[in-house]
Amino acid sequence: MQESKYGVGELLGMARDRAVPVLVAVPDSALAAPTPCAEYDVKSLVNHLFQVVVEFQKLAAKGESDFASTPDRVGAGPDWRERFAGEADRLVTAWSAPGAEDGVAGAWQMPARLVGSMALLDLTVHVWDLARATGQEYPVAGWAEPVVEQLSGTVATLAPTARTTGVFADPVPVGADASPFERLLAQTGRDPYWVSAV
Repeated sequence: MQESKYGVGELLGMARDRAVPVLVAVPDSALAAPTPCAEYDVKSLVNHLFQVVVEFQKLAAKGESDFASTPDRVGAGPDWRERFAGEADRLVTAWSAPGAEDGVAGAWQMPARLVGSMALLDLTVHVWDLARATGQEYPVAGWAEPVVEQLSGTVATLAPTARTTGVFADPVPVGADASPFERLLAQTGRDPYWVSAV
């Protein structure tokens, strides 16, 4: 796999710049709506993504993360959008720090760059989930190519275990004209053309 010329911090910054406007635009009226990620509604997916953004800051510093439970940060107050934006900034800063990509990280003892790319995956595909669930656009032209390049390798590396453990569903077939981003979504078990039935 060819390694991206971009650091994880840079790539997370690109994804953050797309993610924050989507999260800010999630209306309270949509919090119970379904998402392309079948086990989550909008509120629970926001809480999950919030948890990822917070806990992966610790992993950048070679600390230990805690995913034993997911706090209800959305329910903690109406300023959750601003709090998410602040934590996303801190995630980018953490993974931009010298040494963040060196060595191994977390209880999994996985290569730190791969661990950072797992945060990038969530900050990209789950934000697409939220955009699609709330009727927002998620344009990828002009910014996403290096993110998709990195994540294609990440998904290929993680897929065998992720499918066995149910993190990824089976790949979704796409047409020959599918974009690289649509192919990435399909490899994580998402239907790139998902539309809410609500």
